[in-house]
Amino acid sequence: MGCGHCGTKKDGTLPKGCKDHGSCSSGGCNRLNTHDWLSLIPVAEFSKPFPFIEVSFNHGSRKDYFKTLNPLSFEKGDFVCVESSVGMDIGVVSLTGELVKLQMKKKGVNEKSEDIRRVMRKSTDEEVARMDEVKKGEKELMIRSRVIARELKLDMKIAEVEIQADGKKATFFYTAEDRVDFRELIRRYAADFKIKIEMRQIGIRQEAAKVGGIGSCGRELCCSTWLNDFKSVSTTAARYQNLSINQTKLSGQCGRLKCCLNYELDTYMDALRVFPDHADRIKTTQGVAYLQKKDIFKNLMWYSFEKSNTLYPLSIERVKEIIELNKKNVFLTSYKLLKLLKKQPSLRKQILWMSLVNLV
Repeated sequence: MGCGHCGTKKDGTLPKGCKDHGSCSSGGCNRLNTHDWLSLIPVAEFSKPFPFIEVSFNHGSRKDYFKTLNPLSFEKGDFVCVESSVGMDIGVVSLTGELVKLQMKKKGVNEKSEDIRRVMRKSTDEEVARMDEVKKGEKELMIRSRVIARELKLDMKIAEVEIQADGKKATFFYTAEDRVDFRELIRRYAADFKIKIEMRQIGIRQEAAKVGGIGSCGRELCCSTWLNDFKSVSTTAARYQNLSINQTKLSGQCGRLKCCLNYELDTYMDALRVFPDHADRIKTTQGVAYLQKKDIFKNLMWYSFEKSNTLYPLSIERVKEIIELNKKNVFLTSYKLLKLLKKQPSLRKQILWMSLVNLV
């Protein structure tokens, strides 16, 4: 599609994209790039091509679906002119073919909806150059819009401003915790900027996706590269994975819990099914032992006594046996252990635990 790192052609025109299978070496082409793995598979003669394409705007921060009469004439990376609520806009084709049908089904977009706009034509070099000139004013517009919102004492934050390619409309993306009455704000914007105004509220996670950055893992944020479906994350996910509830380490750049806490949660939930229920505490002759953590890799359960930092491991089978004995009010001990405890009372807990593990 032609970011600043792709260079220009010898004739001075804009490049059509590196077509590097969605893996731009500079990372500046598209934030939410997608590789069509079915592009090289020939379409059967009797089947009709899917008449929709996916178009991305503002370097992939926003995507939408458009209908076209000839979808085979468009390739990934082409600049296209599409219909808008006011005038027309220019975007980049990010996906074509059968994968568009799967994406529309996943996001709940109805193919027969009358709200779906159409692709007008491929963009010319002059139109793309004019769009670049219009986009240069977005930063200044965002700074000015934040000043006006602060003057009106509105509890909101302008996260991003996107100007349409023809310069007839500007969309202001903002975040706010409560409902905001921005009727006066829109009147100020329209009077100062002389452009049609559209306000669109986004969440904190969407704001972090637009800003971008590097996560604690050392890689670019998932929300700004490939993640577009944000699911709720709770501290329960951290507890299931035996992670310490440290808000500083568990929070992402958006200030919310990290989305990656959900990535391995299903695996942990499946592994924890083999562990016994109601095993939070077991009774021994020394006292009650409390469950501290579960090791799904070694199938061990770690217990400790009250006012003690020492952890003792037990296998799943052994815990089940102890629970059944506790139901019968049987506490594991033996005559040999009692004699040993009298000689070495300081090792009382360790010897008792040996009885639990080894059935002395």
